Amino acid sequence: MDAEEFRRRGMEMVDYVANYLENIEQRPVYPDVEPGYLRSLIPTEAPLEPDNYDDIIKDVDRVIMPGVTHWHSPYFFAYFPAATSYPALLADMLCGAIGCIGFSWAASPACTELETVMLDWLGKMLNLPEHFIAGTHGHGGGVIQSTASEATLVTLLAARCKAVRRVQASNPEKSEAEILSKLVAYTSEQAHCSVERASLIGGAMIKKVPTDNNYAVGGDMFKKMLEEDKAAGLIPFYFCATLGTTASCAFDRITELGPICNKENIWMHIDAAYAGSAFICPEFRPLLNGIEFADSFNFNPHKWLLINFDCSTMWVKKREDLIGAFKMEPLYLKHENQESGKKRFRSLKMWFVFRMYGIQGLQAYIRKHVGLAKEFESLVRADKRFEICAEVIMGLVCFRLKGSNRLNELLLKRITKSREIHLVPCQLSGRFVLRFAICARTTDSRHIQQAWRHITQLTFEILQETKVKGAICNTDS
Repeated sequence: MDAEEFRRRGMEMVDYVANYLENIEQRPVYPDVEPGYLRSLIPTEAPLEPDNYDDIIKDVDRVIMPGVTHWHSPYFFAYFPAATSYPALLADMLCGAIGCIGFSWAASPACTELETVMLDWLGKMLNLPEHFIAGTHGHGGGVIQSTASEATLVTLLAARCKAVRRVQASNPEKSEAEILSKLVAYTSEQAHCSVERASLIGGAMIKKVPTDNNYAVGGDMFKKMLEEDKAAGLIPFYFCATLGTTASCAFDRITELGPICNKENIWMHIDAAYAGSAFICPEFRPLLNGIEFADSFNFNPHKWLLINFDCSTMWVKKREDLIGAFKMEPLYLKHENQESGKKRFRSLKMWFVFRMYGIQGLQAYIRKHVGLAKEFESLVRADKRFEICAEVIMGLVCFRLKGSNRLNELLLKRITKSREIHLVPCQLSGRFVLRFAICARTTDSRHIQQAWRHITQLTFEILQETKVKGAICNTDS
């Protein structure tokens, strides 16, 4: 493919993508395929001779699209949002074309510098403490990671390194292995499984802190666990607080937890993967109060800030804590301006989106999603057959049909099989709960109303079947 054909095919692809996104709600949101469907549709080996581009595009429709779960359908209410917008897609195209690998400032100065500035822009939008902003007199700054899971792992490893050095400074006779065997990390029992996975990779013991009735970790329970573990000779070194848990969007009480962590020399990392985007709105910013106590903070603009995957932003209070834990300088990477090491030119997506939407446009988008969640909540509350299972703070509604877990499992199974809307479950207090997350950029009130009509219709059918089965059982007995 030469430049001329690329121009032509590129315009065709833009048309294809625009048509796909514009008409996405006409497609069933969930695919009707079985595991392994794809293998029989394509050859078992790569072609020896070049294929025809037109045939490849035909195969996108024949092979790929039938197996796609359409995350950007306005009838997709599962997991959390996966952001996208036209400015971000265009920026991603430019990122691919420039194709730099920004592992140092010298490898691509614009890549390194734009990322630093965009993290400062976003940090100021969130009203982060000045020590997290690189362009100040502070010692912190931001960096783009691929995922929140990656950010958790990186900060846990940095905290581990810092803890070992601190203990050895006062106890030089202790070996690293001995210290590592005593280190213990903490997180909420409601935290994402990636926190526990990070501890496994990092070779650190981790303990889950029980939550209150709102599924949040408070200071008293955490302090009690710390006292018990220190008395047992363990060394607490890391706490991962969650703002907006995956199951129910609960918020750990970081104004209580932060001072404890600071006093005990525990690295406090805040994971706000989903909810963090909403903190650009003044009405949600109080949920971030306590950030001043944190050593690191992370959230995913690729969830709810119109920047497509991957773009997970992380800030640290002290850059040296991170750099010192991972610094390696082979001769071929040495340069007089060396401090920063990056990856792809992902900050272009942030730059395009922030400029094309403006802060007010992004705030309006967040508020629209929250409003739609409140609309769905009101529909659930108005139907006495259902109950709300957790406070609705942002764009997630946790609800269930009153009755057994089995009844709710059956309802979700019917919803999934229908392929008209897509939801996933969670477990709260031992109960099987349905999660309804506002996800797509194009979701509107009519989609919420249609989704609720569909849920209630399926509910009616299930309850009728249950009555019939009950009547038959009574007759038989």
